[in-house]
Amino acid sequence: MTHETRAELPLAGIRVIDVATVIAAPYCASILGEFGADVLKVEHPVGGDALRRFGTPTSRGDTLTWLSEARNKRSVTIDLHRPEGVDLFKKLVEQSDVVCENFRPGTLEKWGLGWDVLHAINPRLIMLRVTGYGQTGPYKDRPGFARVAHAVGGIVYLSGMPKGTPVTPGSTTLGDYLTGLYGCLGVLMALRYRDRTGCGQYIDAALYESVFRCTDELAPAYSMYGIVRERHGPTHNDFACPYGHFPTKDGKWVAIACTTDKLFQRLAKAMGRPELASFSTYGEQKARLEHRHDVNEIVRDWCGSLTRDEVLERCYAAEAPAGPLNNIADIFGERQFHARRNMVAIDVEDIGETIMVPTTIPKLSETPGEIRHLGPRLGEHTTEVLRDLLGIDDQYIEELRNKHVI
Repeated sequence: MTHETRAELPLAGIRVIDVATVIAAPYCASILGEFGADVLKVEHPVGGDALRRFGTPTSRGDTLTWLSEARNKRSVTIDLHRPEGVDLFKKLVEQSDVVCENFRPGTLEKWGLGWDVLHAINPRLIMLRVTGYGQTGPYKDRPGFARVAHAVGGIVYLSGMPKGTPVTPGSTTLGDYLTGLYGCLGVLMALRYRDRTGCGQYIDAALYESVFRCTDELAPAYSMYGIVRERHGPTHNDFACPYGHFPTKDGKWVAIACTTDKLFQRLAKAMGRPELASFSTYGEQKARLEHRHDVNEIVRDWCGSLTRDEVLERCYAAEAPAGPLNNIADIFGERQFHARRNMVAIDVEDIGETIMVPTTIPKLSETPGEIRHLGPRLGEHTTEVLRDLLGIDDQYIEELRNKHVI
């Protein structure tokens, strides 16, 4: 494995310390690493990041989640509970641009590594701080997880059947990935500001805030009209109809989204029933919303009379907006995913396997991101980083190892 990157990648020359755990802040570091940053994954010498044990284990012990999400990073083990470890971390900060962390507020301060200390060491430092509820407010000391953030941020309440038990909206880690993305956006803006001023800053990112930011008009609708949106199930929507998920004859599902009258005309054509889109029936969105139950039943009956592929073929021919509800096996067979190389095969030497993982996004025309290697073994790069970056001699490195600091 190598940490060498192409010099033309947009973040080449940026060094990131990822001292966080699991997904949210580490995901930000992963994105930065895909586009050229040198990411040092600082882990505890015993066990390392909990993400190594989250998901499906491999013969190496590390999980597939770790291999995919810790891509391109160099693993450096340091015990931050030890004075020698704190000293090593400070030396790394001196030579780095970004620190990503997601401990509960006050944890790094307790170890003598809070923002004030690190900023004094390196005034150009940018620090991403991810927590469940942020660094301020009455809830700041509560533990935070994505599943809880989905609930607090308002999207779980909307997920599920009317009056039924609220369900998780897709992945239980969605809030982590969202916050990692917002965190990455914050880091990039902070880097741009530093380019102009030379000043670093920290980014305060909260899981629940990232979720709440994706709730369209929930807040203004409540503040102006007292509207509390409820769970509507798969086919109910306040703004468009038909707009939902419909079962097909072969036990599969399709998604249909007619957000305009023109799109409903296309669907009616695909169904062989153009009269449904006349203004005397359901041609206007207002009429469709007033009679949404009837409209959805018509669409449901039509979908139920055909296989999924037959429904989609007719919708595509009429340019009606529809798509399959894919499981991962479906995705592996989708031509679009292959054409855009949404998955890439990476060899993992010490496992002896080739592993398919999602590729880098977004796709830059001149400087696309790259996956140089998947998640490293625990401490794989400790000696390399301490010796080559910090100039520590082999004797002291061995002494630190014997004292279990690294």
